[in-house]
Amino acid sequence: MENPSRLILLFFVLIPCFFGLNFSAPAEFIHSSCKVTQYPALCEKYLSVYPPAVHRSPSQLAKAALNVTANRALAVSNFIKRMPASGKDPTERKSHGGGAVRDCLETLNDSVDRLRRSVTEVERMGRYGSRSFKWHLSNAQTWVSAALTDQNTCLDSLLQDKSAAGVRVPIRRQIVAVSQLTSNALALVNRLDSRN
Repeated sequence: MENPSRLILLFFVLIPCFFGLNFSAPAEFIHSSCKVTQYPALCEKYLSVYPPAVHRSPSQLAKAALNVTANRALAVSNFIKRMPASGKDPTERKSHGGGAVRDCLETLNDSVDRLRRSVTEVERMGRYGSRSFKWHLSNAQTWVSAALTDQNTCLDSLLQDKSAAGVRVPIRRQIVAVSQLTSNALALVNRLDSRN
């Protein structure tokens, strides 16, 4: 009788350890994968909610990073739209950096579209090393790079337009954060070139 109860006790002690290892493996995978990015702490912060979905898959991790980035870029676009300087009144836009803000919104929306397209390309890659893989990976890299260029264009237009001085700082802060996420996503997509 003593042996079965010891076995049951041992069973209940080992089960959490076993599951703990399973749950920590994807989290450790995210941690080690984020080390290849330019902003690893930011990478982990935004991707740490994905371990069950990622399952130690570099392509799933890249896809998650792209989705997070696209969603964040969309949120920043909505943030800019709600700012007084980007109101519906064209005279208000003109007098408060509206031209730069309008240009910024346009390029940011293009960026969101390109990030969404890159997600589609990662989903279509297929088997590592195949012709299809290389084609779709190249497309994804191109779309993410273009999204990053759009974000930099937004920042440049804000810096060059003196009438945007009143809104430059809060918009810049948001765009820089999105650019950092985009840079991280691009690093994770580029990493697919050597392993999948």
